[in-house]
Amino acid sequence: MKKTLAEIAEIVGGEIIGDPQTIITGICGIKEAKEGDITFVANSKYLSLMQQTHASAIITSREVKSAPKPIIRTDNPSLAFAKMVSLFAPNEVHHPRGIHPTAVIGEEVKLGKDVAIHAYAVIEDKVEIGDNTIIYPYVYIGHFSKIGRDCLIYSHVSIRERVTIGDRVCIHSGTVIGSDGFGFATVKGVHHKIPQIGTVVIEDDVEIGANVTIDRARFGRTFIGKGTKIDNLVQIAHNVEIGENSIIVAQTGISGSTVIGKGVILAGQSGVVGHITIGDNAVVAAQAGVTKSVPPNTCVSGYPAKPHNLAKRINACVQRLPKLFETVAELKAKLQEISGLQKERKEDGISEDNQKRG
Repeated sequence: MKKTLAEIAEIVGGEIIGDPQTIITGICGIKEAKEGDITFVANSKYLSLMQQTHASAIITSREVKSAPKPIIRTDNPSLAFAKMVSLFAPNEVHHPRGIHPTAVIGEEVKLGKDVAIHAYAVIEDKVEIGDNTIIYPYVYIGHFSKIGRDCLIYSHVSIRERVTIGDRVCIHSGTVIGSDGFGFATVKGVHHKIPQIGTVVIEDDVEIGANVTIDRARFGRTFIGKGTKIDNLVQIAHNVEIGENSIIVAQTGISGSTVIGKGVILAGQSGVVGHITIGDNAVVAAQAGVTKSVPPNTCVSGYPAKPHNLAKRINACVQRLPKLFETVAELKAKLQEISGLQKERKEDGISEDNQKRG
């Protein structure tokens, strides 16, 4: 495929600086790009790479005023580049169609138009699946569950009973939705299981990565708001509520009955205790341990999590501890030396007094 820079700028709604007739034949990352490719820079700390890239053109933010290559200035370089990826490297995966003869489909199942169910999938009784949804091999969907239209459920996903999933939801392999919440009552050293009779509700346009677990509520529901994106290996406990358009990054763990607001970012390996609230648009940094509620529009980091600026100051102090230890040791030695001198002088003074008396 060939496109001029002018044609690309029209597609992404950008402004050209440089030759609009530059021919683009491919798309690539800024370090790997070669002549004929278009690339992008979204983060200002990578602007220096524009001097080194072999790409023929670069998609940038509107803050960039000039570059050694022709550029397209856009409001969101990452989104513009994503459009180019779809244009120059379309997805060639062919999803299954129709219902495979080895699929096991229960009684009173309602299937929408053009639903695809592939080999060895198991659909239990009274399940509802919307139009154009695709179910890959070895998927399990439990009794009374409802899945919306245009969803994509990859292999080895388990969707337990009475779970509700909205439209255009994508769930990657190995994920379990609606497993029992972790609830036990301990009596005389014996752990007795507490029944988990709630459900999970996932709204429209949610994407869930591989090997994620979303537990059903003890009562009521565990809830994932529309547009939220969940990375691989995330644990979401019973009765958690996550607002719209939040980002939950890999290896994050959220304990039970926590409320996550809208537009929240939980970075990788962050941990959140139960029964707290994280306000709208808050950011929890990587590996932070959140032990109490976080106000809206706040960034926290560290363990226990604190406002990010305070956590950075504390960390800077911790990094200086070895030098501080050396300084304290030196001061201690000097104090001991001074103390010794004072003791010697005192003893000398006592000796002189005794000589005078004698």
